[in-house]
Amino acid sequence: MKISKIIVIGFLMIILMLMGCASTTRTVERVSAEEVSDQSGNWNDTDSRLVAEQMIRDLMYRPWLQDFVLDQDRKPVMIVGTIRNFSSEHIQSDIFIKDIERELINSGKVKFVASKKERYEIREERMEQQSYASDETAKRLAVESGADFMLQGGIKSNTDASGGKAVKFYQIDLELINVESNEKVWIGSKEIKKYVKKNKVKW
Repeated sequence: MKISKIIVIGFLMIILMLMGCASTTRTVERVSAEEVSDQSGNWNDTDSRLVAEQMIRDLMYRPWLQDFVLDQDRKPVMIVGTIRNFSSEHIQSDIFIKDIERELINSGKVKFVASKKERYEIREERMEQQSYASDETAKRLAVESGADFMLQGGIKSNTDASGGKAVKFYQIDLELINVESNEKVWIGSKEIKKYVKKNKVKW
């Protein structure tokens, strides 16, 4: 009887030890959102933010802006159209578009209107106000601000790899187009090159 009890206790102890060995400990460390984190060499949030800052800074200091203000005596109204991902990576262009929108609005040099997707929701709200809101608070129809210029572009990439080494190249092209005349008033391009080295990797 004692021997059976000892065997059972020993068996339970072995199970507990195995469970303890199998358990893993996870450590989470918070870092600043501004901190550069480039683990894989792929396009990341830092690339998105820095490219948006640099390209919009260039956009704001080109002749088209001063020409428009002198001719129209007002700030231009802008909208960001499609930013296409032509790269081999899964890039969330929505994040890049939001970074661009933030830089445009915060520049204080242009006015900005909602995107096509955002406008549908706003128009639905405005239509409902016609039936359910008071006359004093209901917003009028057909008084939207039309965009003067649309910003469009794309992201391309290329990887040159050999063994455990690779050079990743990104090219970001943006074009500012006059909505009424289809005239391109600004073209900007930004290039990023990253050297990545790993011991064992498949590209």
